Amino acid sequence: MTTYDIALIGFGGVNRTLAELIATRGETLHADLGFGLRVVAITDLRLGSLVQPEGIDLSIALKLGGGSETFAEHGGSADTNNESVIRTCTADIICEATFTNPDDGEPAVSHVRWALESGKSVCTTNKGPVALRGAELTSLAEQNGVHFEFEGAVMSGTPVIRLAKKMFAGLKLKGFEGILNGTSNYVLGRMETGLDFEAAISEAQELGYAEANPAADIEGYDVQLKVLILANELLDAGLELKDVQRQGISTVTPENIRKAAREGLRWKLVGSARRNLDGSVTAGVSPVALPLDHGLAGVSGATNAVSFDTDLLGPVTVSGPGAGRVETAYALLSDIIAMHAVRTGAAANA
Repeated sequence: MTTYDIALIGFGGVNRTLAELIATRGETLHADLGFGLRVVAITDLRLGSLVQPEGIDLSIALKLGGGSETFAEHGGSADTNNESVIRTCTADIICEATFTNPDDGEPAVSHVRWALESGKSVCTTNKGPVALRGAELTSLAEQNGVHFEFEGAVMSGTPVIRLAKKMFAGLKLKGFEGILNGTSNYVLGRMETGLDFEAAISEAQELGYAEANPAADIEGYDVQLKVLILANELLDAGLELKDVQRQGISTVTPENIRKAAREGLRWKLVGSARRNLDGSVTAGVSPVALPLDHGLAGVSGATNAVSFDTDLLGPVTVSGPGAGRVETAYALLSDIIAMHAVRTGAAANA
């Protein structure tokens, strides 16, 4: 039976959880999915790098992280040279889950490019490479006969990209609108209960929904990148980041919230894109007061949802978790499953 060797670039919450799934459920996954997974390389800013072509003992790797111990004590290095590891390791698939700069997508863009150039497939949860260099990297993957998958870049483990591409065959997609950031959605929901803006953010930070600097969520930068991904992937929009208008929720006041409630409306941060009559696509993100019977008005807490506007079915809404370690790790696994399906399908048709 097939076994894929994988490299984990970044060993934070997402890739660590993927490693836990492989370590604890590997045999079950092997039986259910028809392939096995073996981790042959791990890199991490704090732990360094560990490369073992015969397979890494994940029980050891997963114990590291709480103290000063690094991979150097286990046959690896305390230093991290991601380019060298990505280009030279024996992995079939690179699982990229590092941080990304929303301005240029680095260092994740380089991680993906190095992998594709060296003939390795990539699955990533990073928005940056997909939003800012998606077409370029997809083309590079095709040129090298490998895969570039990124389902987790928009709604974590909820499969909006793959669902729309595979399940909407025969339909014309006219546009979409969605709640794509759980932090902003949580803050607006708490403001409905009477909390002011700052108190709602503080509560979100205490619960782990918001970062110490919540600007990426609150000011719409996160949703802007996700809208760009969906617009380009599903509407073939050919947009750049500057084409997606952005306004966050910091302008929404408690009085706005109260007034909307009196009028049967509810504030949401909505990311959307729509194809115009001339074929162009208009995209943006902004706070909107939605009627309570709107499909997105009832989406609460950290849940995400996207409503697709189709020609034959009308609106089709998909909702699910938009964040979480386990959910996002599953997105990486779903990408590998998709790669395997293509490979086995191609083999069957050969």
